[in-house]
Amino acid sequence: MLSRMELSTATASILSEEFLYARTWTSEQQRARALEVWNVHYNYHRPHTAVGNRPPASKLTAGVTNVMASYS
Repeated sequence: MLSRMELSTATASILSEEFLYARTWTSEQQRARALEVWNVHYNYHRPHTAVGNRPPASKLTAGVTNVMASYS
């Protein structure tokens, strides 16, 4: 089992290799939008060996829990 620090380091390494340096970005807006898409792929579709070759979201029991409420 990886420690929290090891997981952070591994995630940062993957983020760098698969996203940040995989292409040239023409704007911060383009990069930010692509990061949203990559994050969904990484957490909901990409298999992770630490969770039995399933995506991390497969461990959620109550669905998405990080949606912020809208205040008006």
